[in-house]
Amino acid sequence: METKEIIYSSNSTERIDKFLMGQLVDVSRTNIQNLISENYVTVNNLSVKSNYKLKNGDVIIIKHKEPEELNVVKQDIPLNIVYEDNDLLIVNKEKGMVVHPSVGHRDGTLVNALMFHSESLSSINGVVRPGIVHRIDKDTSGLLIVAKNDKTHVKLSEMIAKKEVKRKYYALVHGVIKHDYGTIDAPIARNPRERKEMAIIDEGKPSITHFRVVERYAKYSLVECELETGRTHQIRVHMKYINHPLVGDPVYGQRKTLNTNGQMLHSKSLEFIHPTTKEFIEINTELPTYFEEILSKLETE
Repeated sequence: METKEIIYSSNSTERIDKFLMGQLVDVSRTNIQNLISENYVTVNNLSVKSNYKLKNGDVIIIKHKEPEELNVVKQDIPLNIVYEDNDLLIVNKEKGMVVHPSVGHRDGTLVNALMFHSESLSSINGVVRPGIVHRIDKDTSGLLIVAKNDKTHVKLSEMIAKKEVKRKYYALVHGVIKHDYGTIDAPIARNPRERKEMAIIDEGKPSITHFRVVERYAKYSLVECELETGRTHQIRVHMKYINHPLVGDPVYGQRKTLNTNGQMLHSKSLEFIHPTTKEFIEINTELPTYFEEILSKLETE
């Protein structure tokens, strides 16, 4: 664990997360905000939030663990690519596949497969996450957009931030939802008591999920969720918040659940205007076999 001390010397105030982006040039803003929220950053020996306004003379202490360097290799792993052109591709990811390498998952990831498939991937997210504009969890299946160059990556990121990419998921949840439609508007942030989890917290980032009931079963509901924002674990956290957690969710779900090897969540459709060609792109997938088999069993109960 490395410790770095910085004395803020300016008569103007500045948010600490923005200031540290200029000091820690190899660390993303998201990771800087995580360091702050996890108390690896203090100001005058006190914990602060990402929006803390620095004042002249503030002493900033950063405890920063250098990430383990990963050698990302190309691997000939089959991919279900449903759209591809010179600027981007859309892959239908299988349940159980990790999106990018990490210390616990050095290979066998979507990135390893993408590097074998494509000679060109955007470099904005570094060598570990080339081309990855947005991610889905290991046990979430479905559609993911991959950028082949930096210009497309930047445009797609801006489009997602401006809510110009329509993303719909299918989720199987516990309980029978009475209302046909609903909107969950509840801020999400990292759980201060459990760093690996997210939670509904007043000071969190604005998070909005629209849902529609597709089918009701004896003890479960199949819902279509449309993301207005894209926070980590958003659908999983929001459905738990309204007391309808995802079936099989090992973190936010019920202990007594169906045997599904992970949460029942599928990224089913994408709609957006192509950032280069301006063509309207609409991709809609069928539910994967694992999902259909469980629904079929529920229909007979």
